[in-house]
Amino acid sequence: MELTKTPASPATDDDTYVPSGHELERQRFRRLRKRRQTWTSSLCTLAALVAVGAGAVASPGWDRVRSLFLDWTELRTAFPELLRGFWLNIQMFLVAEVLILVLGLLIALVRVTRAPGLQPLRLAATVYVDVFRGVPTLLLVFLVGFGLPALQLQGTPSDPWVLGVIALVLSYAAYVGEVLRAGLNSVHPAQRNAARALGLNERQTLRHVVLPQAVRNVLPPLLNDFIALQKDTALVSVLGPLEALRAAQIKADYDFNYTPYLGAALLFIAVTIPLTRFADRLQRRAAQRTWAETSR
Repeated sequence: MELTKTPASPATDDDTYVPSGHELERQRFRRLRKRRQTWTSSLCTLAALVAVGAGAVASPGWDRVRSLFLDWTELRTAFPELLRGFWLNIQMFLVAEVLILVLGLLIALVRVTRAPGLQPLRLAATVYVDVFRGVPTLLLVFLVGFGLPALQLQGTPSDPWVLGVIALVLSYAAYVGEVLRAGLNSVHPAQRNAARALGLNERQTLRHVVLPQAVRNVLPPLLNDFIALQKDTALVSVLGPLEALRAAQIKADYDFNYTPYLGAALLFIAVTIPLTRFADRLQRRAAQRTWAETSR
């Protein structure tokens, strides 16, 4: 059987597209407008920064503020201790983050289930969320840090940072559980029905269909909660562990200079700003995806 050679495909419309003069003029106008907006926003931002800086420098107490908060020699001396303390903050954040995700997911799953036999668990999860969202995190750190060891139960942890992590987990699991519950409820019931029609059981439907969509829908607010958690690890300093805030406090009390507090703040900012920009990017992508789905 003789095979005939397939003729070359004709050129697509994109290859032969030549923008009209009106389209070229429109593109040039958009480039000029974008360049003008960029220059305007940059100049306004620079002017605002200069105005704030000039106002601070011209204030009557600027010399005293500079000597107490902007002593770079003091910052260089205290920075190694601050860095070691901040590593403990990072460790507490990583441990608490995993435990919060696990506990928050369990709470969310219990709250969205409709099985009659799980009514006591649903009631307990609801009470847990209501109570721990209503208690300030700092107060919870005090209660757990000083109240739990006072019970003198066997196996009770005594390390202050462990007790602080327990308090953070109890507090933030209530918030994360509600965020995940909102994500589970955002998945359309048709997704479950389609998965069951394909032969998936309830567990497979939850694992492969519902949970991935739910987490994707609430990923930006989840990241916001974890950014707040990273900052709130400093609250554990009231229990005594030598984390960044505690190290800054000791150094400031010893030298009568507050510059170590500024150093500790810079360390937290160095972590929270990249996480914030990442959360903003996820929010923009989610908005673009929603816009694309609604415009179909």
